Amino acid sequence: MKRLDLIRTIESFGCELIRHGAKHDWYQNPNTGVAQAVPRHREIKEHLARKIIRELDNPDDGGTGSDDSGEA
Repeated sequence: MKRLDLIRTIESFGCELIRHGAKHDWYQNPNTGVAQAVPRHREIKEHLARKIIRELDNPDDGGTGSDDSGEA
């Protein structure tokens, strides 16, 4: 996944950039208080991108709430 697409996705949840680290940027969901590092690579592996989205998503606030279980 492209880093820009990941950032757009997490910002759509209401997440905000809280600080720049040495090799990562830190985003926080102000509704849940959860913070997560986003690496500064142009491409982020799908597994890592899904983990970041899952951590920062707020299912109570109309987020995707997906659990990647594959069940309907």
